[in-house]
Amino acid sequence: MSAPLIVLVGPMGVGKSTVGQLLAERLGAGFRDTDEDIVAAQGRSIAEIFVDEGESAFRALEKEAVRGALAEHDGVLALGGGAVLDAGTRALLAGQRVVYLSMDVEEAVRRTGLNAARPLLAVNPRKQWRELMEARRHLYEEVATVVVATDGRTPEEVTQAALDAVELKDV
Repeated sequence: MSAPLIVLVGPMGVGKSTVGQLLAERLGAGFRDTDEDIVAAQGRSIAEIFVDEGESAFRALEKEAVRGALAEHDGVLALGGGAVLDAGTRALLAGQRVVYLSMDVEEAVRRTGLNAARPLLAVNPRKQWRELMEARRHLYEEVATVVVATDGRTPEEVTQAALDAVELKDV
């Protein structure tokens, strides 16, 4: 059974996909994003799944996508922002090399514009982002091997900080 080299967790807009792709390039490994897996399997966007079926249906799809990716992928894996909400997923992350990419609300506003394409942030985005982080921060920290702050850093700087933090060097 394979295991990912690195699993990235953190809030929406933190740069998991961008940094994940850079990490994969630097490590000569593949990159996989469980949100992309869900979109490909369902043939529609995450926002559409939320609208059509609700958050609980999406979370069930996400749980299975994460389980499959953790079992099959041996490169860099990015998980959706809410994947850590599931206790079973958190248990599967035990023993993995997990990097929590963190950012504060001002950075989130700057990066995402906290726009309506983010279904959990449709009304009063700043307040909702803060509430999401209050509910999730301890879960990200629980599963993390290391925490890498992304505020004010370029994706390349975050990538290097993540590599340094997990003590992986380029291959």
